[in-house]
Amino acid sequence: MNKNLTAIAASVGLLISANTFADGREISIEVTNLTNAVYFTPLLVAAHKRNTHLFEISTPASANLQAMAEGGNIDGLIGDVEAAGGEYVANPASGLLAPGASAEAVIDRPRKRNRYLSIVGMLLPTNDGFVGLDGLRIPKKKGTYTYYLHGYDAGTEANDEIINGGGAPGTPGIPADPGGNAGSGGVASVGPDHNQTVHLHRGVIGDDDPSGGISDLDARVHTWQGPVARLVLRINEDD
Repeated sequence: MNKNLTAIAASVGLLISANTFADGREISIEVTNLTNAVYFTPLLVAAHKRNTHLFEISTPASANLQAMAEGGNIDGLIGDVEAAGGEYVANPASGLLAPGASAEAVIDRPRKRNRYLSIVGMLLPTNDGFVGLDGLRIPKKKGTYTYYLHGYDAGTEANDEIINGGGAPGTPGIPADPGGNAGSGGVASVGPDHNQTVHLHRGVIGDDDPSGGISDLDARVHTWQGPVARLVLRINEDD
């Protein structure tokens, strides 16, 4: 695996506030990977103020978002959350989140103004795709709430679908396929994205040639349609 991804997978960050909401809530955040063969790199789950964003649709990606979307590096986005006074759980799966698997993060009594939730994690294998949630207003009432999250394209790298161990911002290529389902020898036939702002990911093209073709990805395995993740929020009151 790419050294950058290995280092990220080994680092776990957790920040919990000692301050409380007026109603003393604990928030449990469960993320489930709904794809067939796409992995999520270490997730960043953040509670923050209304005007804080890890990403925004139709807006150019920040350098820190680009680093996450192309190589799975969430360190810069963690710094953004900290600078904005937010709270976060980093890497709740303690590594990659496999297809069908779930990870849970708990934010215990977040600060009163941190009432918005965002989540990001790279989709692997893609060039600059990521699962994302941008600024969901955390429900006020106790209960269980379910949402579905889309895959987004950062718009920072052409989707050449070539696995070459890349992953550094500005370096073409996909770091790896953790599931071992990809081929090799593909010759890219795509140019830069027509939409170079953050936008809905159009999915994987792939092919069925394991030793050539237009892609290293397998169209029979890696493609997806619709949401890539399920989010379940459980709002609990303190005992």
